[in-house]
Amino acid sequence: MVKYLAVGCGLAFILQWAAGPDLLWIFGLTPIAVLSKLYIWQLGTYLFLHADFWHLFWNMFTLWMFGRELERYWGSRPFLRFFLITGIGAGLLSVVVDPMGTIPTIGASGSIYGILTAYGMMFPERRVYLYFLLPVKVKYVVAVLGLIAFISALDSPGSTIAHVAHLGGMIVAFLYLKRWLSLGAVRQAYHRWKLKRMRSRFRVLDEKRRNRKDDYWIQ
Repeated sequence: MVKYLAVGCGLAFILQWAAGPDLLWIFGLTPIAVLSKLYIWQLGTYLFLHADFWHLFWNMFTLWMFGRELERYWGSRPFLRFFLITGIGAGLLSVVVDPMGTIPTIGASGSIYGILTAYGMMFPERRVYLYFLLPVKVKYVVAVLGLIAFISALDSPGSTIAHVAHLGGMIVAFLYLKRWLSLGAVRQAYHRWKLKRMRSRFRVLDEKRRNRKDDYWIQ
């Protein structure tokens, strides 16, 4: 699946180069177009478009470097589902933060940051070599990237780099791996809330104060 995603992004980049900038306004993520024109598909298609060759190269390199092991661990379909959920979730957060935004967001970075977060949570003691020289544990790399994305999202609202999408990918990945986004978790939380609400309607009477006409439970 990592190979297919990389090939898909590569083909989309070629199509993007051939079609010109008009393609960005149709398939890039533009918040105001999603809300006013209901261009819902942009929440998924923006992941496969990239600004230039190096933007594409580093995203695909990171996908290959960390995504292969996650795919072997999860399987191809669960990995694809995770890639799309984190990418779409990152896009949704971008729309929520700047609903009137008119500048298209492109790139798979939301999903890539989600993959980095998943790798850091699953293999926190693994070491990566920054600049191919300095060994650092993955958990520290992910923590620093998350801090940078958070600060950048607050301080650089007009930046051409989609820091909100980066942060959104990490948040969605964390929630997804904790199973807080699954339907089962939502259903269990609802049943716990419902049971707690039902219990609050009843109280137990002290047996010493109970009369013959009283019951142990009253509503």
